[in-house]
Amino acid sequence: MGRIPKGKAIPIYTTRGDWSALMVFPFLFNTLGEWIGWVTPDRQVYDVDGIYVGWLTADPRVLRRRTYDQLLPRKTPPAAPERIRPPATVPLPPMMADPPFENIDVFLEEPERLHTTDTGELKQDVD
Repeated sequence: MGRIPKGKAIPIYTTRGDWSALMVFPFLFNTLGEWIGWVTPDRQVYDVDGIYVGWLTADPRVLRRRTYDQLLPRKTPPAAPERIRPPATVPLPPMMADPPFENIDVFLEEPERLHTTDTGELKQDVD
């Protein structure tokens, strides 16, 4: 896998070709510019709470195994970046084949895995 350029905004797509996120290495942002996760130098993707989500492909999209025998250890997230101003348009996506059955496209099938800092399963409900 190739090196990820620092500082360059890279659109992340779904298998269907929809723009779902923007990576400004190492951070992932949603299409509104809110921080939703980060990518390690070896392309592993974690959410804002440090929970493993999947990996970044060269396409680029975020995939994960359909099932895991064990949970990967949680990582300490980096300091939260400032909200960014996403571009009005992004390049057309490359043609992408469907992932093999054992993998899923996170933004298509489990988009809740990449959430903002104020949402997610680990957040307390306010009564």
